[in-house]
Amino acid sequence: MKKNGWILLLFVLIGLLGGAMVSRWLATVPGLDFLTRTYPVNWSPSADLLVINYHIQIGFNLSLLSVAGAVLAIWIYRKM
Repeated sequence: MKKNGWILLLFVLIGLLGGAMVSRWLATVPGLDFLTRTYPVNWSPSADLLVINYHIQIGFNLSLLSVAGAVLAIWIYRKM
């Protein structure tokens, strides 16, 4: 398989989603709340240029398990 940036991005997104799913499944376990607690990360650039104005909002809810999923995905990508 040819390695390129798009494949790496796909692997990282799949790793983040997989980690978020595991985090959601383990949310009811009382001893693992430090792994399942989410932290919101928001970025919202905006501009008003008198003729055109825009507002973009991008947000992530990251947990320790979703970050671990992304790290695992990068490790798998490097082993390919």
